[in-house]
Amino acid sequence: MKKSARYSTSYLPESQSEPGSRGRVLKNLLHITGKRKMDIVEAELFAMSIPMLASKFDRDHRLTAEDVCSIHKLWLGDVYEWAGRYRQVNVSKDGFSFAMARHVPKLMQDFEKGPLKIYTPCRFKKDEETITALAVVHTELTLIHPFREGNGRAGRLLAVVMAFQAGLPGLDFTGIRGGKRKEYVVAVQSGLDQNYEPMKKIFRSVLSRTRRTLVQR
Repeated sequence: MKKSARYSTSYLPESQSEPGSRGRVLKNLLHITGKRKMDIVEAELFAMSIPMLASKFDRDHRLTAEDVCSIHKLWLGDVYEWAGRYRQVNVSKDGFSFAMARHVPKLMQDFEKGPLKIYTPCRFKKDEETITALAVVHTELTLIHPFREGNGRAGRLLAVVMAFQAGLPGLDFTGIRGGKRKEYVVAVQSGLDQNYEPMKKIFRSVLSRTRRTLVQR
């Protein structure tokens, strides 16, 4: 028996690859077909979006699910037509399946009523309180994986906004690569059991690296 067409998501732009990319690049507004070129464009837009975020949200603003969507759209709105919208397809990475697409809207509502309400505006006086806020919010958002692409980096942009609220400089995430990247993945997955200690360790390192970078300038 044929699977009913109403269960198919192949018609969605977020399910399609850019023609000529051999399935390596998602369909995009810039018609980029090379993975390396797309990585460069996304990285450049990521860097450009940070100063814009600094002026978009003030220190007293309590962040919402809608704000998370606006952050994603600010970054990738010129690249993907679905930027800033919740995904309609199920996704997995390295054998780990994230929340099913149909649950994302409700999970984001809960995320707003829970971690975002508790930890924003992020104006804690002690570093350890700020680190906890960053770790919990980042972990929970990443587990939901609300967007088709760019969830981890959208989470980093959200962390940057929270750091600005805490009176901290933009965060330096360059240390999360190589073996540290594996630590990061484990930290995200630990959040399934509400164990945020691994992610707190990562954000301690991020904050320390950020301050060292500032001193060296």
